[in-house]
Amino acid sequence: MTGDRDNATDRAGTPRPSPLTGHIQRQLQRIRAADRRRPAVWDGLLTTFWILFAVLDVSSHGWRTVAIDPSVSPRLVLLLSAAFSAPLLWRRSHPLAVLLFMTPFALVNIWTGAVIQAAFLQEIVVFNIALRLPLRTLALSGGIVLAPLAIGSAHFPQHWNQLFVPHLYAFVLASLFGIVFRTRKEYTEALVDRANRLELERDQQAQLAAVAERTRIAREMHDIIGHNLSVITGLADGGAYAAAKSPERAAQALDAIGTTSRQALAELRRLLGVLRDPPDRADRTPQPTLDDMDTLLTGARTAGLPVRLSSRGTPPAVPPTAGRQLTVYRVVQEALTNTLKHGGGRSALAAEVTLTYRPNELEAVITDNGTPAPGAAAPDGTGQGITGMRERASLYDGTVETGRPTGTGWRVRLRLPLEDSPS
Repeated sequence: MTGDRDNATDRAGTPRPSPLTGHIQRQLQRIRAADRRRPAVWDGLLTTFWILFAVLDVSSHGWRTVAIDPSVSPRLVLLLSAAFSAPLLWRRSHPLAVLLFMTPFALVNIWTGAVIQAAFLQEIVVFNIALRLPLRTLALSGGIVLAPLAIGSAHFPQHWNQLFVPHLYAFVLASLFGIVFRTRKEYTEALVDRANRLELERDQQAQLAAVAERTRIAREMHDIIGHNLSVITGLADGGAYAAAKSPERAAQALDAIGTTSRQALAELRRLLGVLRDPPDRADRTPQPTLDDMDTLLTGARTAGLPVRLSSRGTPPAVPPTAGRQLTVYRVVQEALTNTLKHGGGRSALAAEVTLTYRPNELEAVITDNGTPAPGAAAPDGTGQGITGMRERASLYDGTVETGRPTGTGWRVRLRLPLEDSPS
């Protein structure tokens, strides 16, 4: 029992066809593929087969065994046989026209009493109508096929059961077969179309995920490297200025440069490790939070930027999520980096960070008193850094506003909801 069950299903539990069924399916697929490649060849073969069959029926006088009037001229019988078989060549391209062409010959066939079996070839055309044309056309074809039979039954009332009933059954069976094949074909096409759309959506989702991941990596790299390089640049400038007058201050600047560089390398190495190493081997050092704000401001002060931190309101009993805290940290970091880069180098350059806690919102305002140096471009809100701040805030339905409200200095205002909104 177990062996039979293993043969009937694969490892995923999906039923597998028997060898005979699989062989038949493969052969049918080959026939369909050959028909799609050369439909005219198959139409010609089928038409030739039925023409030969009709000619053989006439030459062997087999039609006389079922004819109502066996004395009908063989030439007329041959003409009727050709009229029922030859038009099958166009049964797929113009099935309704072919059926209309056969109708007068069907009436002659019944009226003369020949009743040749080739008249059943009309059902092949009916099958193609049911397969390809609307159902109302199929209903019309029923009238076209049955009308000559009704007339013939009226002409030979004693033979109506022989004339009308077999063709009625044949028409119903051909129609049902056509509808079944059509339903299966449309269902298969729908499955193929759905599979193609799902594959396309999967590729699009993969592309969108890749773009989002590249954007996230670029944002992290910009925040880590940009801030630390700005601090290092400030320290290097201060050290070069102090080297001539106070070698001790220059040595302190060099020491701070080394410390900042090592911190930047450690953060960069951690980020690259997450991208390169498997999840179980990646460094899981926590991302910065609001508790690390003092360390961030200390680095800015070491680079020569006096920064004052103030807090308003009452922090919530449940701290904001790690992602929100990281967003506030990175926005403050980027704002201070822009101050170091674009503050104009004035001796009294200073910045202030204000955190305001409201019942459902955390607001961070970073302001400075810097003035762009002559010829230097001030942040205009379209750079990578400010774009990254807005992208981070939008992840939590927050907003970032930047500008120069008083003509001098620069202000960055972050508003971040403490809870997810319905959107």
